[in-house]
Amino acid sequence: MTIGLAPLADFTDAPFRLMCFQGGADFAFTEMVSAAALFHGHGPTRHLMETMPGEGRVVCQFFGASEQELAFAAREAEKVRGRFAGINLNAGCPMQRIMQAGAGAKLIEDPAKVHRLLKAMVENTSLPVSLKTRLGAHRSEPRIMELLDATESAGAKAIAVHARSTGQKHGGPLNLDLLAETVRRASIPVYGNGSVCTAADLAAMAATGVEGVLVGRAALGNPAIFAQLKGEDASGVWGEQGPAAEHLRLILEFRDMLARKYPGDHVPSPDGFASVKMHTHLFRYFKGRPGAAALRARLNAIRTLDEVRAVVEGRFAPAAEGGA
Repeated sequence: MTIGLAPLADFTDAPFRLMCFQGGADFAFTEMVSAAALFHGHGPTRHLMETMPGEGRVVCQFFGASEQELAFAAREAEKVRGRFAGINLNAGCPMQRIMQAGAGAKLIEDPAKVHRLLKAMVENTSLPVSLKTRLGAHRSEPRIMELLDATESAGAKAIAVHARSTGQKHGGPLNLDLLAETVRRASIPVYGNGSVCTAADLAAMAATGVEGVLVGRAALGNPAIFAQLKGEDASGVWGEQGPAAEHLRLILEFRDMLARKYPGDHVPSPDGFASVKMHTHLFRYFKGRPGAAALRARLNAIRTLDEVRAVVEGRFAPAAEGGA
């Protein structure tokens, strides 16, 4: 049973993926990369496709609704030989702006289109292509078997299934019975996804017969969850400095790498890059700790690298709760 990091927009960039590999992940997905933006030459979109030394197997995930654009994206992934273990089409993101563009979970409504998009990708790369999707648009109308057929007939090599409908987003009960039925019918590997936070959650999903499991939101603030789910001791992964300090170091290293590789692109200053990239992660690293509520109230004001370092090192003094 392999355990990987699921794609999470604005989170699963190279520094966080590397943290998760250090924390025991067997593979990881990039953030969603817009095939349209890539096709039209948007420079910063390529930053999402960068990896860092030390990462393991990375799958590049694209979203889009155009065969031409996704074929182009597949060729771009092919160009960077050795960087990716595979490429993936997102047909499960429930974000409104993604669905309004006809991409993400909107594709669930049209399995024939999913087939065409996947086929365009398969025909333009030697990398294994996969689909990530959901059981259906609504709990009462599962489409997963049609989506499985579309995936297999297009020549894709695997399918990852979030065991919920689009309407459920990230909450509500999983339908593990339907996931198990998908596994039984499939001739390609099936990966399961959805609220795997504990060893019991992992065991329940593994019982469906899936090839592997994707962990998403549970990794935020706890990138060692992969080792923990495997029953491994993860207490010494980052030593006394803790994961937040290592994460900040990797973010700065990644920022410098982007600035060197893309001198013509706008890469934010260390202050801007660190404060933006660490912002939402800091909420999670310090959740549940003494003073976390007061700290949370002040995090939105952090704008400099020195302020981020002060939080990570425990030197940032938030205003007293209830004080002036």
